[in-house]
Amino acid sequence: MTLKRRVDFLAHLLKAATQQHHRELIPVFAPHVPREGVVIDVGAHAGQFSKLFARMASQGRVYAFEPSAYARSILIRSLAFNRLSHVQVVPMGLSDAPGELILHTPIKARGGLGFGIAHFGEDGQDTRDTMDQVVPLTTLDAFAEQQGLTRLDFLKADVEGWEVNVLKGGLKTLAKHKPALFLEISDASLARAGAKPIDIWDLLRPLGYRALRAPDFVAVDGYAGVEDYLFVAD
Repeated sequence: MTLKRRVDFLAHLLKAATQQHHRELIPVFAPHVPREGVVIDVGAHAGQFSKLFARMASQGRVYAFEPSAYARSILIRSLAFNRLSHVQVVPMGLSDAPGELILHTPIKARGGLGFGIAHFGEDGQDTRDTMDQVVPLTTLDAFAEQQGLTRLDFLKADVEGWEVNVLKGGLKTLAKHKPALFLEISDASLARAGAKPIDIWDLLRPLGYRALRAPDFVAVDGYAGVEDYLFVAD
């Protein structure tokens, strides 16, 4: 690791361990994340959402999926610093089938890692160099069966365009438990994975889900621009 990346790592770790982002979303999440709830955080990154969920579900369980070795090294230390032992870090990605895939982490102009926008799939419009890592994949359905999950209250996914693949691999689990879903949806990112926003609605509508768009969380019938969306089942 270069000196630049060592300094960046320490800065990322300090921020992850000592700051708590997304507090403004607690009132939005609260009806869906009970104290004894089970939450899955897909694309946990440095752990800001995982920490938030862990404090809300203080007597429950959080599963933090993070395939990036760099992000995971920060995530694990941050959780330990905050003594959040009921968060289980899963060193895998979620997709529509088990296997392996290359995770691309953009390298910034000054040599730092853009680990917050690491992604699967090729991006013909992005000319930046990347640090590539082969990572293991599983599906939400396989994981739920392996863990013997008897409940799933909430699932957050911020996976830079891989959201459709995550959902496809978990339709059985979603139909069974009807967790609330918090998804970042970007048409450009989805295109990198060969998907479109409408694909998400086509997967979730038959399961009884409706969408609310951030930041005001008003109901929408379909994609209304790049933003976070909360899906809740009727």
